[in-house]
Amino acid sequence: MAPGILDVDLLAFERGSRQAREAVVDGVKRSLATGFVYSSSDLPVDLLDSAYGLLQRFFALEAETKRRFHAPGTSGQTGYTDLLVETAAGCAHPDWKEMLNWSAPLPLGHPLRRRFPELYPEQVLPEEAVPGISVLLARFHRAIADLQRRFLRVIALGMGCAEDFFEEMVCEAPTLTRALRYPPMAEAPAEGHLWAAAHGDINLITALPRATGPGLQVRVVGEWLEAAPPEGRVIINTGLMLERLSNGRIPTGWHRVVAPAGACGERHSVVQFCHARPWTILAPVPSCCGPDHPQRFSAIRAADALEEMLYRINLLENGVVTGGKNG
Repeated sequence: MAPGILDVDLLAFERGSRQAREAVVDGVKRSLATGFVYSSSDLPVDLLDSAYGLLQRFFALEAETKRRFHAPGTSGQTGYTDLLVETAAGCAHPDWKEMLNWSAPLPLGHPLRRRFPELYPEQVLPEEAVPGISVLLARFHRAIADLQRRFLRVIALGMGCAEDFFEEMVCEAPTLTRALRYPPMAEAPAEGHLWAAAHGDINLITALPRATGPGLQVRVVGEWLEAAPPEGRVIINTGLMLERLSNGRIPTGWHRVVAPAGACGERHSVVQFCHARPWTILAPVPSCCGPDHPQRFSAIRAADALEEMLYRINLLENGVVTGGKNG
């Protein structure tokens, strides 16, 4: 029987009995065979409504106004990214989407910011165009990051690690929140573009709390399936960093965003990429290796893995990918 995406209850893990906790860990382990899981959350609905509302106001602005909030030299780690820029590794056509990116700043003297300034840029947000958006998006970022930190406790137990295994790894990491607008496909400049071509994320896990319409598809056992979470659920997918740490026991969740047949509207969503701190050495943990599952991956620093991926998806400034076949 092919694995399926399961719906688990994070709040039951945190508040329930030992049996309830074990059931959630088991469900997450089985669901992440697909790279995806649906989860309950305690994200405030009014926070989601307000954040999505202000972001839609931003994306409705004139193109030249939005481009004022592009942040040169940041490789898409903050500010506005225009249409037809990000390109999935191995794809000849850039994605038909535009983005606004932000994260939690660190003090200028912080060691992480001193060593990795490209991953901790000054934040560029459209406050002058959409008053109040900076404070609200900072609050939104913190809420999603906390949810992901808590969910990683379940994953850690499923990997045979201590529950707090990821706590230090994600503390003050360059976790990135990204708002996306996918315009109507009828407006795309040529054939061959998708809203987002097939790809896997580079980070540990990614959270998608809400989308304004269908289009997200996930690859399970070679088939593309519609992601259809129950109402109010958050979609969690796994990234390449987690696949490496788990020695491949938790595969990367491959996905794409495709406009439904006959659709004439646009789609909005917000995702957050939960990263490891850039000086983290990503190597398979011993609990995920053994005679029946020998070590598959060598070690790599998280910053280096991220930089390589930014290059491959055409976001690394001064790094130009040619030929399309790059991943």
